[in-house]
This record gives sequence, structure tokens and C-alpha cells, in this order.
Amino acid sequence: MKENKQENEQILYLEVEKIAPNPNQPRKTFSDDGIIKLANSIRQYGIIQPLCVRKIGDEFELISGERRLRAAKELGLTRVPCVITAVSEEKSSEIAIIENLMREDLTIFEEAEAIQSLIDIHNQTQEKIAEKLSVSQSYIANKLRLLRLSREERAMILRASLTERHARALLRIRDDNLREKALSDIISKDLNVAEAEAHVEKLLSKSNEEKVQKKQSFKSIDGFYEAISRAISSIENSGVKVKQRKIENDSYTEITILVPKSADISAVSSEQSD
Repeated sequence: MKENKQENEQILYLEVEKIAPNPNQPRKTFSDDGIIKLANSIRQYGIIQPLCVRKIGDEFELISGERRLRAAKELGLTRVPCVITAVSEEKSSEIAIIENLMREDLTIFEEAEAIQSLIDIHNQTQEKIAEKLSVSQSYIANKLRLLRLSREERAMILRASLTERHARALLRIRDDNLREKALSDIISKDLNVAEAEAHVEKLLSKSNEEKVQKKQSFKSIDGFYEAISRAISSIENSGVKVKQRKIENDSYTEITILVPKSADISAVSSEQSD
């Protein structure tokens, strides 16, 4: 057992059962094959890079190194080398998220959720996150846009092994039902990125045409109602009292116009000619 003088530099072999996972770990899924491969490497060479933990009472909380911890458990190891770092819960969470973002095996949505966590929990700006990850702000913004997709849509995209470009193509569709149809089509037809983008464009064009036709149809009906109103106004201006009743339901609109008998109309016309 090694122990340095300063607490934040301690390297100890800790019992794996006393190491709790980091609650802000952005990685939600772990490849079984990857853990087994790492376990085989640890079996041959040991854990080369110690885990990073922070002390909480008599227990420890993992900051980084969950894959190594899982691989150690897979091998049946009871103790693992750890660096004990004296940091706050907030800083621990930030370190865990940043470290995982620097890796390349997070899913596209885990990465987006991790970035969102830095914004929500740690009050980081997009500019600051971009600086820490050495990427552009537009890169961060594009990642965050992926979170507009529902949980169900994200799960479907991951199960079908679609790419981020597939997901971003779907984001062009704001209508939930139309986007769901597009995603189902992309998966069932096994469309590549270019084909998926073309399919989305086709669906959007068709949807826009239908909206225009519907709008024009409404304009025609409105014009019909206006013509009726003008006709009634013209009759009333001549001195004939016309009654109008309008009843609407889901399938049609009923308009009833009550006009006085012809004798009454003649009387009115005679009065006006005097």
C-alpha cells in the first residue's frame, strides 16, 4: 500500500465494494465485449491507470474509471488501485462528464445529455464547454439539438445503428407524427444518410403541398361565406328584414336564411317608392 503525504495525491488499493458509482456518469450503456476485452488486458498487465475517487465518510465515490471497475469485478478482483482526490460533488461530476466526453465510445445521445448536464447542473456556457473540449460552439449546438428527439425516437435510432446525420435529418421535421413515419421508413427501408435526407425532403414537400391545398380550400369556403353575407346585406339595405341562422358541426356547416313572403317584400318596395 502506497500513501503520499498530501491527501489529494493518495494512491490506495481500495475494496471494490466500497466504491460507489458516480451518479452523474453520462455513460448509460457499457459494451459487454468491451468490458471482457479490458478484463483480459487487466488479467495480463494489471490496472495500469488507477481509478479516481473521492472520499465520502467511510466510503468512496467514483469520479472516473467505471469501465476499469467493471472489468475488475468481472475478474473477481476485490481491490483496485485508486487515486483519492479531494474535490466537491459538483467538481467530481464535472470531471466525470468531461472525461467521458473526451472519449469516443459514448452514444450520440449520451454525449448530448452530458453536454446538457454541464449546462444545467454546472452552469457552463456552450462557449466554455467548447473551449474545454477543443471543439467549436456550433459543434456543441448541433449535439444539443439531438435532444429534441423523444426518448422513444432515440432508442429506435440506437437500436437501428443509425448515424448522427440520420438523426439530424429527422430534426428538420417538426411534426411528431410525420417524424415518426420518416424514422420508421428509414429503418424499414435501411436508407443510408443521403437516401434518408432525400426521403425527409420528399415528406416535407408533400406535407407543405397538403397544407397549401388545405389553406386554399379554406379561402374558398371563406369567400363563399362572404358572398352570402354580402347578398344578405344587399337585401337588408333594400328594406327587407332577413334572418340568418348558422349551425356548425364536425362534418358540415348549415346556413338557414329566412326571407319574408313576396307580399311583404312588395309592400316594402311600394313604401320605399313613395
